[in-house]
Amino acid sequence: MEVSRRKAPPRPPRPAAPLPLLAYLLALAAPSRGADEPVWRSEQAIGAIAASRADGVFVASGSCLDQLDYSLEHRLSRLYRDQAGNCTEPVSLAPPARPRPGSSFSKLLLPYSEGAADLQGLLLTGWTFDRGACEVRLLGNLSHSSLRNGTEVVSCHPQGSTAGVVYRAGDQNRWYLAVAATYVLPEPETASRCNPAASDRDTAIALKDTEGRSLATEELGRLKLRGGAGSLHFVDAFLWNGSVYFPYYPYNYTSGAATGWPSMVRIAQSAKVLQFQGQAALDCGHGHPDGRRLLLSSSLVEALGVWAGVFSAATGEGQEKRSPATTALCLFRMSEIQERAKSCSWDFQTAEQNCKEGEQPERVQPIASSTLIHSDLTSVYGTVVMNRTVLFLGTGDGQLLKVILGENLTSNCPEVIYEIKEETPVFYKLVPHPKKNIYIYLTAGKEVRRIRVANCSKHKSCTECLTATDPHCGWCHSLQRCTFKEDCVPLDNYENWLDISSGAKKCPQINLFRSSEDKTTVTVVGSLPPRQSEWKCVVKNLDTGRELCKGRSPPGRVCTCNMPTRATYKDVLAVNMTFSSGSWHLSKRFNFTNCSSFRECPACIGTDCAWCKSERKCIHPFTACDPSDYKTNQEHCQVAVEKRAPSKTVGGGRFTENRSSRANPGLQVFYIKSIEPRKISTLGKSNVIVTGANFSQASNITMILKGTSTCDKDVIQVSHVLNDTHMKFSLPSSRKEMKDVCIQFDGGNCTSVGPLSYIALPHCSLIYPATTWISGGQNITILGRNFDVIDNLIISHELKGNINVSEYCMATSCRFPAPSFKGSKARANVTVKLRVQETYLDCGSLQYLEDPRFTGCRVEPEGDTELEVKIQKENDDFNISKTDIEITLFHGENKQLNCSFENITRNQDLTIILCKIKGITNANSIDTSSKKVRVKLGNLELYVEQETVPTTWYFLIVLPVLLVIVIFAAVGVTRHKSKELSRKQSQQLELLESELRKEIRDGFAELQMDKLDVVDSFGTVPFLDYKHFALRTFFPESGGFTHIFTEDMHNRDANDKNESLTALDALICNKSFLVTVIHTLEKQKNFSVKDRCLFASFLTIALQTKLVYLTSILEVLTRDLMEQSSNMQPKLMLRRTESVVEKLLTNWMSVCLSGFLRETVGEPFYLLVTTLNQKINKGPVDVITCKALYTLNEDWLLWQVPEFSTVALNVIFEKIPENESADVCRNISVNVLDCDTIGQAKEKIFQAFLSKNGSPYGLQLNEIGLELQVGTRQKELLDIDSSSVILEDGITKLNTIGHYEISNGSTIKVFKKIANFTTDVEYSEDHCHLILPDSEAFQDVQGKRHRGKHKFKVKEMYLTKLLSTKVAIHSVLEKLFRSIWSLPNSRAPFAIKYFFDFLDAQAENKKITDPDVVHIWKTNSLPLRFWVNILKNPQFVFDIKKTPHIDGCLSVIAQAFMDAFSLTEQQLGKEAPTNKLLYAKDIPTYKEEVKSYYKAIRDLPPLSSSEMEEFLTQESKKHENEFNEEVALTEIYKYIVKYFDEILNKLERERGLEEAQKQLLHVKVLFDEKKKCKWM
Repeated sequence: MEVSRRKAPPRPPRPAAPLPLLAYLLALAAPSRGADEPVWRSEQAIGAIAASRADGVFVASGSCLDQLDYSLEHRLSRLYRDQAGNCTEPVSLAPPARPRPGSSFSKLLLPYSEGAADLQGLLLTGWTFDRGACEVRLLGNLSHSSLRNGTEVVSCHPQGSTAGVVYRAGDQNRWYLAVAATYVLPEPETASRCNPAASDRDTAIALKDTEGRSLATEELGRLKLRGGAGSLHFVDAFLWNGSVYFPYYPYNYTSGAATGWPSMVRIAQSAKVLQFQGQAALDCGHGHPDGRRLLLSSSLVEALGVWAGVFSAATGEGQEKRSPATTALCLFRMSEIQERAKSCSWDFQTAEQNCKEGEQPERVQPIASSTLIHSDLTSVYGTVVMNRTVLFLGTGDGQLLKVILGENLTSNCPEVIYEIKEETPVFYKLVPHPKKNIYIYLTAGKEVRRIRVANCSKHKSCTECLTATDPHCGWCHSLQRCTFKEDCVPLDNYENWLDISSGAKKCPQINLFRSSEDKTTVTVVGSLPPRQSEWKCVVKNLDTGRELCKGRSPPGRVCTCNMPTRATYKDVLAVNMTFSSGSWHLSKRFNFTNCSSFRECPACIGTDCAWCKSERKCIHPFTACDPSDYKTNQEHCQVAVEKRAPSKTVGGGRFTENRSSRANPGLQVFYIKSIEPRKISTLGKSNVIVTGANFSQASNITMILKGTSTCDKDVIQVSHVLNDTHMKFSLPSSRKEMKDVCIQFDGGNCTSVGPLSYIALPHCSLIYPATTWISGGQNITILGRNFDVIDNLIISHELKGNINVSEYCMATSCRFPAPSFKGSKARANVTVKLRVQETYLDCGSLQYLEDPRFTGCRVEPEGDTELEVKIQKENDDFNISKTDIEITLFHGENKQLNCSFENITRNQDLTIILCKIKGITNANSIDTSSKKVRVKLGNLELYVEQETVPTTWYFLIVLPVLLVIVIFAAVGVTRHKSKELSRKQSQQLELLESELRKEIRDGFAELQMDKLDVVDSFGTVPFLDYKHFALRTFFPESGGFTHIFTEDMHNRDANDKNESLTALDALICNKSFLVTVIHTLEKQKNFSVKDRCLFASFLTIALQTKLVYLTSILEVLTRDLMEQSSNMQPKLMLRRTESVVEKLLTNWMSVCLSGFLRETVGEPFYLLVTTLNQKINKGPVDVITCKALYTLNEDWLLWQVPEFSTVALNVIFEKIPENESADVCRNISVNVLDCDTIGQAKEKIFQAFLSKNGSPYGLQLNEIGLELQVGTRQKELLDIDSSSVILEDGITKLNTIGHYEISNGSTIKVFKKIANFTTDVEYSEDHCHLILPDSEAFQDVQGKRHRGKHKFKVKEMYLTKLLSTKVAIHSVLEKLFRSIWSLPNSRAPFAIKYFFDFLDAQAENKKITDPDVVHIWKTNSLPLRFWVNILKNPQFVFDIKKTPHIDGCLSVIAQAFMDAFSLTEQQLGKEAPTNKLLYAKDIPTYKEEVKSYYKAIRDLPPLSSSEMEEFLTQESKKHENEFNEEVALTEIYKYIVKYFDEILNKLERERGLEEAQKQLLHVKVLFDEKKKCKWM
C-alpha cells in the first residue's frame, strides 16, 4: 500500500544562497515554460470555455464563439453573436482588480445531449445581448442557425453572474436547464441598460424547458430572492445525488465586497416544478483573521463525493492587503453539505418558512487535512486518477499547480507544472481534455493553452518516477523512461508500464547476494519487461577493462553471473555490471574502495560494500563470508540505525515552532521594525536587511520563510549582524509565491516581519528612445515588468566593457541617463543588461550616433516683453524631449537668460528648436545686444552663434544690378537653345523618314521572298497515353485530381471494392435515379458551375467501362435540356458549359474521338505546333516578356526590334553523351541570332542535336553549359556574369551572342555541368533583354553609328510580320483543318455520325424547320465543345510544354476555326482587330468546306443501334482498369450526401422510385458505418 506524503518538518537552515548560476538554471528548469504547447489566441479577453466529448473546444471571447479542434491548431467554425465579421466587445470591459469577479458578454456555454441515442449533440449558449438571451445550437457547426432561443434567461449585465446545468427529467425524458443568475444589479446607471420583466426582477434561480420554443419558465419553476437581500454572485452549477447545487456568495457589486458567507443552495433535479431543498454556508476562513468570503472557483470531484473551492479574502485597493494566506483551497464532503443544508433559507423566498427567529446559518467546515493556503489562487479542477485525488490550481501570476492528495486526503506540496511567461492570471475555470486525460486546457487573458498534466520526463530513474507518487506517470520498460501510459509503446502489453501502485520495489535493480560461501551471484530483481530475445549479463573490471564474468539465458529467464570468491578480487575497486535483452539495457557502477575502513553497517552498505554479520566487519563483496551473514541491503541494518543517537546539525537543525518564551524573558526584548526589500527574484537575494533593536544581544538568529501551507518551511541562519539595529540575511532561490517571514531569537517565539514576495525575473518590452548621442546624458526609459528586483543596470560596450549606471526603477519602468562614450567610435551599439544576483539579463540595445550639429540661431522680439529664440539643427534620428534640453541666451556683458523650451519642428533640410523668454521689459534692446546661445543636451554643451543678417541698403543696391544681369543672360540662353532645337528636330525628321522607308521596304521584300524550310521529319509524335489525355480534358483546371485517379489499377482485385461503393455503383446504374439526382443537384443554388463540371467528370470516370449506359444518360439529359431551351432560344443550347449534360457531352466526345484524334488529326496538329515554334524562333524573341518579331497575335508582337543578324556556330559535344556511340553526331552546325541570350542559343543547339540524332541520349537542357573556344582559351557563356551591362535604373541587361562578340564560324563547346542545376530560370523585373526600360528607350545601344540618336519605332510598322508568319504556316494549317472536317474512307467517326443524327431526329420531333438551328447545335456540340479545346491546348494531346506566346498564336487559329463554322457574315472594316483581319479572306472558303462536311455526314447511311453499341462496348473494354473508379464514386457520394435531404425529398415525390429511395438509405448506412470504423 502506498504511504501518503505528509507535511514534512522544515528544512535545516541554509548558510547562504546557492551558486547564482545553479540557482538560475534551477529556477528556469523547474516548471515547463510551454515552448511546444499549442496556444489559441483570441482577439478579445476570453469569457467562457467548454469542451465537448466529440466536437472540439468552444471558446467565447468578446462577442464571438469559436469552435476549435482539440489540439487548438484549427478553428472549425465561428459564431458572430453581435455583429457579423466583428468580435469586438460592444462596451469596453476593463479587467477588474482581483479578486473581484471578471466581466464577460458570454454567460453560459453548456454542451449536452452528447451520446444520447435519439439526438445529436447540442450546445446551449447564453449572452448578455437581447436582454440575456439563450440559444440552443447543434454542436457540429456553429454557423448553422439556432434550433431554439429565449430572452431573459441569463444575466444581461457583463459583470453579473450566471451559472447553469442541463439535465434530463420527467416522464418524457426532456432536457431541462437549471440556471441561477444576477438579473438585477443595484447600480442606477446599469439599470437602464437591461430591465427584466417585473415578474423576473426578484428571480435568482429558474428552471427552463430547453425543448420548448422560447425556453419558457413555468410559474412554479422560479426561486426568488428574499426581500431586502442584496445581490448574489453565482460561481458554478453541478449535479450530485439527484440534486442541483449552486455555489454562490452575497456580493456588493458597487463596493466589491462580500456581504456574507459563501454558501451552497440545493434544489431537486426535477421537471417544471422547482423544489428548494435547503442551503448551507461554507467556512474556509482558517488561517486568515478576516475570513475568506469570496468564492473564486469551484470543482466537483464526483468519484470521491467531494467538492473543491478556491476562497479569497479581500485584498484592498492596490492589493496592499494581500498576504501569504489570502486565498485557500478547501475541500468539503458533499454528504455533509447535503446533510446540513437546512430548509430554512436566509437568502431565498420559500413556500415553507421553517426559520426560527434570529437563527443563523450553520457553517460547514472543510476537510482540515486537505486545506491548502496560498497567496494568490484563482481556479481549481479536481479529478481521481488511479484512486488518487489530483487537484489542478491556477494562480494570479500565471502558474498551474498540481496537488496530489494522500489516502486520508492529506495535501502535498504543490508542483508547478506550467508557467505563463507573461504572468497573466489564470481564468477561474480549468477544463480537462474530454478524450485524453493527459491534457488540461489552461485559459488566461486572451489565450487558451493545452497543457500536459504532468512533467513525467523530469524523473530520470524508475525509483524517482514511482516514489514521486504522481498517478499520471509510470515507468515504461520499452523506452526506459518515466512517461504517461499513452506514450509507452507497445500499449497492448500491460507489463510494459509500471504505475505508482507497483511501488519503487518493483523497479529493476542489479543486486548482489551470496549463493554459497565461495560464490557471489549478480542478478536483476524487480519487474522486468517481457522479452522474446535472450538475456546477456557482463561484469567488467573498470580499472583493467577485463571481463570478470559473462552469462546468457534464454527468453523468459533472467541472466545471472556467478563470481567465485578469490583473493585476487580484493584488488578490484570498480566494476560495471550490465544486463541487456534486445534493445533493453540496465547497467550500474559499483565502487569497492576502502571497504575495510567502515565500522558501521549503514555506512558500509551505503558504499556498495557488503556487511559480514558474524565477523561484524565491512568486506569486499567478492570475498569469503557465510551466506547467512552476507548482507547488502540497508534493511538488515535497521537495528543499528535505531540504536544510533539522533544526529544534530550545526546551526539549529530543522525548525520546530517553540511557543515557550526564553529562560528569563525579562532580561531582553527583541524588536523587529522592517525587512528590505519586500520583493526578491526567484534567484534569491544575498543581502536582505532586517532593521529593529537589540540584535547584537542574541547568539542564534534564524529567519523562517513559510509559503504555501503544505510546503516545507525555509530556515535561514543570519549572515551577518551588522550592528544592534541592522542584520543581513542571504535568502535562497525559490519558486514564485508570497511567503510569511518571521525571525527567531535564541530559540524563542518567532516574531512576524510580514510578507515577502518571490517574483519572476525582470522582463523588458521596450527601450525608448532607442537612439542617443555619443556624449550621453539623455534620459532613457525601459518598460517591462518586475524591475523592482534588479540589483544593477549595466551598459555593455564592446571596448569599454560593463559600465554601471545609476537608475531609478519602479515595478514596470526604469529610467537612467545614457553614459558618455566620447572618444569611442562615432557610431556604436551597446547592450543594456539587468543584473539580478550574479545573473545578467539582456534587455535590448541602445544605439549611439554622432552628437547633434547646430548651424545657427536667430533671436526675434515678440512685442517688448517676450523674445523668441529659434535654433537651427541638422536633421538626425534623435528623439529630444523637453527634459533633455536646456537653453540659455547670453546678452550684454555676460548677462544670461533662461529660455523655456516650446517645440521642435523638423523640415526637409533642417530641424528648428523653438524656445521663448517671457516676462522681460526690454526685449528689443536685448535682441540687439544678444551674442550667443548655449544649448545643453545631457552631457553635451554647445554655444551657437547668431546668424549675420545683411543690412537693408546693401540689398537695395545689389538687387537691381543682379536683376538686369539675369534678364540679359536669360534672353541669350533662350535664343541659343531655340536654334539648337530647330537643328536637332530637322535631323530627327530626316532620320525618321529614312528608317520608315527602310522598314517598309524590308517588310515587303521579306513577304515576297521569305521561305520557311518546314521540317518534314520531326521524329516520333510524343502522344500522351489515353489516361493522361482523358484526365487533362476532364479536369483542365483541377490538376489536383490527376494523381488520385492515376493509381495503377491492373493489379487490383475486382472483388476488393468495399460494400458501400458497390452499392452506390449499383444505384448509379439506375437510370431514373441518376437523372433525378442530376436534376435535383442542378436546382440547388450553391451547386456551382465548377461543381457541375466536376460531377460530370466524376460520373464519366465511374461509368468509363459502361459507355453504352453513359450514352443513354447523355441522350435523356440532352432531351431534357432541349425542353428547357425550346421555351427560350434554341440557338443558345450547348453554347456554354453551365449544366452537367454540357460537360458530360465534352467528356463523351473526348472518350469516343480519342482514337480518331490520334490516328488522323494528331500528326498535322503536331506539325503545326512545331512549324509555328520554328517560325517564331527565326526572329528575335524577348526572354523576359516572351514577345517575338514573328507571331500571329498582335499582343505578342515585338515591335521594339533591334538590328539583328544570323551567326553560324560550329558546336562540339565533347564526351556527351558519356557512352561512346558511333551513331551520335557530335559536331554540328547551328544558326543563332546575335541578339539571342545564351539560354536561347543553348535551346537552339539542343534542338539541333535532337533533330540530327533523333534522341537526346539522356541529355537534358538544364544540365548542359556552353564554352566559347578562342585558341587554347575557353570562356564559359552565361546569361548574367560580371561583364553584364547594368543600365541607369540598376536593371541588368542579359548577355547575348553579340555581347560576347561571337562571329560566324566560332567554335562553341557543349559540356555537362557537375554542380546542381535548376530546371527553369525566371528573371525578375530587375533584368531586361530586347525591350529596354523607359529610361533607356531613347538611346540606341546597338552601335556607334547612331549612338545617342533617337530611333523612332511604332508598332504598326511591323504588322507585316503577322502576315509573314501566317504565310509560313499556311499550308500546314490548311492540312490540319481538312484532316478535322474530312471523311476518311467516306466514313465519319461513329460518335460524330451518331450524335449528329440524334440532333437531326430531335429537331424533326420538335418540328424545328429552321436549318440554322440544327447547324448551330452541331457546331456547339463538336467544334466548340471538343475541337477548339484541343486546338488551344496541344499539351492535352502531346507531352509538350505550351508557352504563353504559343497560346496567344493558337487562340488566333482557334478563332479562325470557329469563324469557319459560323453562319453570320462578318463585316470587317479597316479598324477591325488584326486577329480577325488576318484570316478574313480564307474564312469564306472554309465555310463552304464546313457546309459540305455537315451535308456529307447527313447523307451517310444511318448507324444501326447494334453498330453503335458494339463501338461503345469496344471502347469500354479498351479503358478497363485505366482509372481508380472508387475515387470517382466516393466524390459522387460527397455531392449526394451534401444534398441528401433534397434528393430524398425529390425521390419521395417521384413515383416508381421507392426502391431507389430504399437503396439510397442503405448506401448512406453503409458509408456511415465505414466512417465510424475509420474513427475506431
